[in-house]
Amino acid sequence: MSLSPNHGPRRDGQKPALIVLHYTAMRDCAAAEARLCDPAAEVSAHWLIDRSGRTIALVDEDRRAWHAGAGSWQGRGDVNSRSIGIELDNDGASPFPEPQMAALERLLRAIMARWDIPPLGVIGHSDMAPDRKVDPGPRFDWRRLARQGLSVWPAPAAPGDTAAQLTAFGFPPGPDQLAAFRLRFRPGATGPLSAEDRALAAGLDALRPPA
Repeated sequence: MSLSPNHGPRRDGQKPALIVLHYTAMRDCAAAEARLCDPAAEVSAHWLIDRSGRTIALVDEDRRAWHAGAGSWQGRGDVNSRSIGIELDNDGASPFPEPQMAALERLLRAIMARWDIPPLGVIGHSDMAPDRKVDPGPRFDWRRLARQGLSVWPAPAAPGDTAAQLTAFGFPPGPDQLAAFRLRFRPGATGPLSAEDRALAAGLDALRPPA
């Protein structure tokens, strides 16, 4: 039974095909848990992991938790109906502690196995809502997850149409697309589109399964 009341049925019979990672941006895990379980807040996630690695189940995975909000991935909205949300106790500026990352890795392996979710399906909140979200943020170690087959990391490739490649990978098109891509794969990068951006975007294109 779900600890949080903030959930509903997945629409149109959809099943989880994505895992969306968030940070809480709150004082501590207790404050985050209280908010995620507050019916007045109308927000939740399936899982919450504190900095010590304690993992808290908030919403049953077969239910539609209210974590993603407005946004899209691979051209499709209502990400809540086709995803599982994981909140990480983090203020948005601090490193993610080793016990927390290890717990996340264990949880990801279990969820990916239960729902047959591929590494391409593990994304950040900022990936699908780049106009309003930055979590899990520039301190999150995406490369570490990719090394274990729990996400993806591109190898540079021959550049092509960068915007088209980022859109095909999943990033929503628009003025925030490059910033979202950089936040995940080139944190700290600024300025106009660069040769490194173009090469990594081409590498993402190479990760997609054949149509």
